[in-house]
Amino acid sequence: MANQYKKTMNLPKTRFSMRAGLAQHEPERLKDWDENDVYGQLMKKNEGHEKFVLHDGPPYANGPIHLGHAQNKISKDIINRYWSMRGYQTPYVPGWDCHGQPIEHKVEEMLGTAKFNQLPTEKIRELCRKMAVEQVDTQRQGFKRLGVLAEWDNPYLTYVHDYDATDVEIFKAIFDKGAIYRGRKPVHWCPHCHTALAEAEIEYGDEVSPAIFVRFEMTTVPAGLEAYEGRLWVDIWTTTPWTLPADDAVILHPEADYVAVLVDGRAEIMARALVEKDCAKFGYESYKLATDADGNVWSMTGTELAHNKYKQPIFADQGEEGEFIYADYVTLDDGTGIVHTAPGHGVDDYNAGMRFNIPIIMPVDDNGCFYKGDGIGTGGPWSGMDVNEANPKIIEWLDERGTLILHEDINHSYPHCWRCKRPVIFRATSQWFVSMDKTGLRKDALEEISKVKFYPTHAVKRIGSMVEGRPDWCISRQRNWGVPIPAFTCQDCGEVVMNDATLDKVIELFREKGSDAWFTDDPKDYLGDACVCEKCGSHNLKANKDILDVWWDSGVSHTAVCKHRDNLKFPADVYLEGSDQHRGWFMSSLMTSVGAYDMAPYKAVISQGFTLDGQGRKMSKSLGNVIDPNKVCDNQGADVLRLWLSSVDTSVDVPCDDTILSHVGDAYRKIRNTLRFLLGELEGQFDPSVDGLPFEELEEFDKVTLAHMCEVHDQVSKAYPEYRFNVVYRTLYDYVTELSNGYLNATKDRTYCGGKGSRERLSAQTVWAHILTMLVHDLQPILAYTTDEIMEFLPESMRDGQKYAALLDWYENPVSSEVYAKYLPAYKALVDARAAFTKSYEEATTNGTVTEKTTQATRAELTVGPDEYALLGSLGRDGLAEAFVCSDVCLHEGDELSCEVLPANGEKCPRCWNWRELGEDGLCERCSAVVSALPAGE
Repeated sequence: MANQYKKTMNLPKTRFSMRAGLAQHEPERLKDWDENDVYGQLMKKNEGHEKFVLHDGPPYANGPIHLGHAQNKISKDIINRYWSMRGYQTPYVPGWDCHGQPIEHKVEEMLGTAKFNQLPTEKIRELCRKMAVEQVDTQRQGFKRLGVLAEWDNPYLTYVHDYDATDVEIFKAIFDKGAIYRGRKPVHWCPHCHTALAEAEIEYGDEVSPAIFVRFEMTTVPAGLEAYEGRLWVDIWTTTPWTLPADDAVILHPEADYVAVLVDGRAEIMARALVEKDCAKFGYESYKLATDADGNVWSMTGTELAHNKYKQPIFADQGEEGEFIYADYVTLDDGTGIVHTAPGHGVDDYNAGMRFNIPIIMPVDDNGCFYKGDGIGTGGPWSGMDVNEANPKIIEWLDERGTLILHEDINHSYPHCWRCKRPVIFRATSQWFVSMDKTGLRKDALEEISKVKFYPTHAVKRIGSMVEGRPDWCISRQRNWGVPIPAFTCQDCGEVVMNDATLDKVIELFREKGSDAWFTDDPKDYLGDACVCEKCGSHNLKANKDILDVWWDSGVSHTAVCKHRDNLKFPADVYLEGSDQHRGWFMSSLMTSVGAYDMAPYKAVISQGFTLDGQGRKMSKSLGNVIDPNKVCDNQGADVLRLWLSSVDTSVDVPCDDTILSHVGDAYRKIRNTLRFLLGELEGQFDPSVDGLPFEELEEFDKVTLAHMCEVHDQVSKAYPEYRFNVVYRTLYDYVTELSNGYLNATKDRTYCGGKGSRERLSAQTVWAHILTMLVHDLQPILAYTTDEIMEFLPESMRDGQKYAALLDWYENPVSSEVYAKYLPAYKALVDARAAFTKSYEEATTNGTVTEKTTQATRAELTVGPDEYALLGSLGRDGLAEAFVCSDVCLHEGDELSCEVLPANGEKCPRCWNWRELGEDGLCERCSAVVSALPAGE
């Protein structure tokens, strides 16, 4: 019987495949995009419109892309695709950070350290450039496979001539303001990599260190302690015993009270607040506090004790002494309230020492080993020894001399080199710095970031606190692969030569020949008249070897890229990177831009969390939990990866593993099948521009449904520019689920069984077309490949006359919010009523009231409140029955919502399967009319 009527029905037909085959078909689509220059078409489409520039933060060109890369590039593509649909021209120039230690480190690993160290600088740079070029292409192919549209054939690379010249242009601008200086200050130093490191190149990890309490013998006597002359000591605490050879001061808190503990014939000075705790720890069972002549406990503040002297703990036999000073950062939580200081081995100690004219002693070489010798400034007894290996030897030496009070190991956070992962040391060396305060850079930067919009909003506090607390920026590095700091040294008098004339000549040289020329050309050949020492008049200048911090290199992209490329603009609209870039690229870009132009390089900053496995662990090969985006594309497709990215809150760390991707794959199939379901009643059957009905002529059920669709679209339209992709995903996924269980399931009877061209069917098809159009447009930034695939099967009026989904305009609701808002209360009332019906139906089938296993075989007695009665009454009995997918709904007004489900009246129509009164031909009235109107033979 069913087959008898099958050919009389409008059963779904579409060429849009149920099976996506993304892994197989996406590369074909990507090839088509390349061959037809879809990115170029996109730029041309919005040519002359206002630009939206998302400036790409350059990843390091070192290895295949990882999941963090995928998160980053997909996010940027989603944003660009959205703003392009909004009518903005969205030029996107991808970039790579090609200089710096990562690549040089790989070359050193490839050659071996011994061979590497024998090569001239120009050969090392040649090998580094070759490796960078190879890695760029590897990563470029990976990024393109993700569906990212960009100027892939013309990226920015930080090793090209113009970029090298720009590094020096910005250097000159900041130098001319007086913010760049050369100084001997303690910086993070990696003994393994032989270079200074900036704060952005430091990672913190737990480390076990020896904490020791040591007594230093005093050579001066504070007033009131004259009775203890010759047996007076000061107790200090340190977690770096290896810095004791460089000791030349002890630091106290200026306002803390200090007392003298009498024990074993000695008087030992420590903070009063820590006496009880420390004496118990030291085993000082019977101690007393020294008193003054009046019998009161003797005490002095740190300020009052300043300038007292003590014997240097290692080189006392040579007459070396240290001095008491004070600083606010000394705490009374641990130790003795007195810390030993070696200003050459710590920034805080350096700053404190400078206030008291304490000299800098540096006994440690580039390799992290003590200089050889017997006096201050060398390692003394530990000459030539690695500083960390010297720690236990120093402790043993102190113990033998009776000055070690206590040794205990502590676990604490300690700085490590970001590349080799080994602990670093603080070491005073001559370096180039950007002053944070001399020209007001810190103040200006804080003012500028107050004008920037941050996503999430609290991120401004993070970068703000970093700007407030950061030391002067050490911009020099002792490596080979980078842009040289444009300084010369006079070989006759040793003066450092740098001025506007030399800087201009270096800019010209780099723009013409690149920074390699610095290492090969004689300064006389390119400096011309500028090749002169301002101090002694010599023309014998030598190019210095330090290179710029790689963060400077990437930081000046605001000029090398945004200012120097005509299709971009400065400042950029958005910078987007991981949250670690608050102290990295966001920071270096801010400092170089404010330093050069007195303004931030970005209007908005989006920071994202890191990718973790499903258990919240960092991905690593050793754990076997790495998700390779290339493999995901090969097996499941890039659109699944893009959908995953949209489903998570990227403002925090995001989880991903095979199970999560499997769930996302299920969600993708649900979305795809819904699109296919909608197409089935539209493709080749309905063109909205010809067959669509105006809103006023739609069935009431269709009106309230379309109103809700407009509401959903407006929610999506709000979430996209706020970069809340997870809200876009959740809103659209929930809507698709709602459609499947609700409206589409309800109206398929009308579309399948209604008469072709009937007003009732056209009304449903009109709404189906709006829903499909909205979903394709709203999903385009996320499901780049799938929405592009579906374009082939849409009527031209539903695809804005375009062939490629990337060229679509943003969807406009068919009615205004003022119009659709009036229908939303009816929609909500309908949702609540349908939920009541579903619950009652389940109860009716359970208790046997209804025996047929379909809601079509039921009718409902629905009672609602007065307001809902008016709202639902507008749908009529037929509209309610259609929404509930039952035979009839009798609406009653009452005090509260209730529903009773009963067996339907009538019989089952063999064509539509609805329970109706059947006519003489055995069909319901509607089906009878449709069949009888068909031409003979159909």
